[in-house]
Amino acid sequence: MLDQETTPAGCRVLIVEDEWLLAIDLQAALKSLGADVIAHVGDFNDAYVQLLRGGFDVGIIDINLRGHKAFGLADELQRQRIPFVFSTGYSAEIIPARFAGVTRWEKPYDPRKLARYVSQLHQT
Repeated sequence: MLDQETTPAGCRVLIVEDEWLLAIDLQAALKSLGADVIAHVGDFNDAYVQLLRGGFDVGIIDINLRGHKAFGLADELQRQRIPFVFSTGYSAEIIPARFAGVTRWEKPYDPRKLARYVSQLHQT
């Protein structure tokens, strides 16, 4: 169960989301709880460059980025051992088995609840 007192204060977060308004809402929720959003990107290639640049503790990854599946980004996050969640409208069946341990937040979700969950990922 999510600890309501847990906050992502000090956590550096990368948001990979092509729905601009959703990304802005999520960024606002994270910042209101003390997280540092290092970037929010909505393009696969830009996201990959940001992944390689690093400087973040947790990733929030939309599975579909303008028609391009983001599983390659998830592979890179796993390779770097950076915790992440999927933020998606897709059902769990579309997610490859290699990501069985990755939490999936189904849209629409409450950005503040996801922001609080990020702190748990940061502490693992």
